[in-house]
This record gives sequence, structure tokens and C-alpha cells, in this order.
Amino acid sequence: MLMLILNVVYVLLAIAMIAMILMQRGAGAQAGSGFGGGASATVFGARGASNFLSKSTKWLAIAFFGISLGMAWYATHSATQGPAQQDLGLMGQVPAAATPAPAPSTGATVPTAPVAQPAQAPASTVPAAPAAAPGAQPQPATPPTGG
Repeated sequence: MLMLILNVVYVLLAIAMIAMILMQRGAGAQAGSGFGGGASATVFGARGASNFLSKSTKWLAIAFFGISLGMAWYATHSATQGPAQQDLGLMGQVPAAATPAPAPSTGATVPTAPVAQPAQAPASTVPAAPAAAPGAQPQPATPPTGG
């Protein structure tokens, strides 16, 4: 129940942070007034006291990261030992495939069944290489003529 409440608060904080960040004015917003005869004395200069939006964004971000760390700590410390049983839904009704048990590792060799070799292709589909006469030198390929 606690995790459900934290997840809802977490999503609401994320949405609120996005809204606060998008409502703020960027650092370059005064650049146009500095070059166009506005009353701004500095362009990209030091900002004065932070306003409500930047303070709110700071505290929302602190709460967001605090909840993130808390949920991560809770998830690591509430993990069960051994394989966890999951609800597989419809796939839980499918019988598990029979898998052979692993061989004991006693150091003794276990005889295995011979591996079947793949069947070879019939001779009619495989072109035979021309047999060279004994003592005959291979002839170099002639380049194609034409031009």
C-alpha cells in the first residue's frame, strides 16, 4: 500500500516538475532586449534573488530524488532470497517443458550417445571437380579480351 502511494506521489511530482520547468524563462530570454534598445544592462548576467518558480522547482526536485532513493532502498531490502514466484497469467497454465537433469559433476566421464552426421547431398547435385592428369601443370586463367 505504501509503495502504491509513493508511486502516485512520484508521478505527480514528475508532472509538477515538468510544468514548473516549462513555465520558467530561460537565461537567453533577455538577450533580445539587450541588443534591441531595451532597458536591460546585462545580457546573460547574474540573476538577482530567485523567484517562486525556481524555488518551487528546487524543492520538487529534492522531493523527487528523495522518493527515488527511498523506493530504490526499499526494493533492494525487501527482495526475497531465492527465485521469486511470478504471476504469469495465462502463461502460467502452460505446462513446463521437460528438461533433462544436469549430469553430476563427480569428475567421472559420462558416456554420451553418438551424434548423427548430416546426410550428404546426392552426387548429381554436386558438380565434380575436373580430375587433373598426373604431372600436368595447372593452366592460368586467361583474362577476358574486349575493350
